[in-house]
Amino acid sequence: MKKFDIASLDGQLLVTFLTVLEESSVSKASLRLGVAQSTVSHALARLRDFFDDPLFVRSGQTMLPTERANSLRIPVQNALEALHRLTFERSFKPDNEDLFFIVAANDMQRDLIFPKLLRELRSDGVSAAFEFIPSGHPTSGMMREARCHLALTPFPPDATDIVQKPILHGQMMCFFDGSVRKAPVTWEEYCEANHITVRFPDGGTSLRALTGVDKSEINEARISVPNFNSIPVFIKGSDNLATEMNLMKLSVLSELEMAPLPKSSDTMTIYMTWHQRSTNDPAHVWLREKISTIADEVMKTAATS
Repeated sequence: MKKFDIASLDGQLLVTFLTVLEESSVSKASLRLGVAQSTVSHALARLRDFFDDPLFVRSGQTMLPTERANSLRIPVQNALEALHRLTFERSFKPDNEDLFFIVAANDMQRDLIFPKLLRELRSDGVSAAFEFIPSGHPTSGMMREARCHLALTPFPPDATDIVQKPILHGQMMCFFDGSVRKAPVTWEEYCEANHITVRFPDGGTSLRALTGVDKSEINEARISVPNFNSIPVFIKGSDNLATEMNLMKLSVLSELEMAPLPKSSDTMTIYMTWHQRSTNDPAHVWLREKISTIADEVMKTAATS
């Protein structure tokens, strides 16, 4: 049996292993890690020698993992998390820090959570700056490449290195001008109405959050706008309908009437998502706890409204 020298194994080797496992390609792994392909190949050679296994076998342009490589995924992730905990075991006091966060969130999630959060931080004497970017349909690359520290979205990326936590949930509802029209009573009436929707930079619309019903029956939206804040001006004084999450009644769509859809749809959930490397960072943990607390308050308010 081969004798393992644990001193020859370091965190960067483990990160390289997971990256190749996720990308199934040396070239893609090198781009993601920001290193030369030869560096990744050299790391794989060291890993193969350490584990006494090929780990990855080339099949065309793809690197297929061996059974041994697949079995190592969870242990390697756990080892990296332990290394992160060692790194982040430091004293953290938010009022002694100069904090900066980039948050990917559309205006609905942003306006429900962060105005209150920023007021609380200012009151507590915490110095924190935030940059908000549209989340649209976020990709794992946004967090892997540190383009944002976390995202609030109903469409969390499905990747092994992205962590997700549900923080808000609700139902899709009709929003309309009650002085002009009534809520649609039948599904046919709803489908034939003039609809307005939000279109995101990736081409998707806010109607993709409506699931559990046959959307092919719904008339194509006559108006699309770039954000939720733009909806009211196109609803007021018209018979247009918008189909959005009920929580928007607490923020951007507060001036409009709201009613249930004629057919029940699936519950919509908003997730807080982040890259696993930030899981144990004290500042990140602190921010997530703040967001979760305010999200709980939002849900309590929605339940009594």
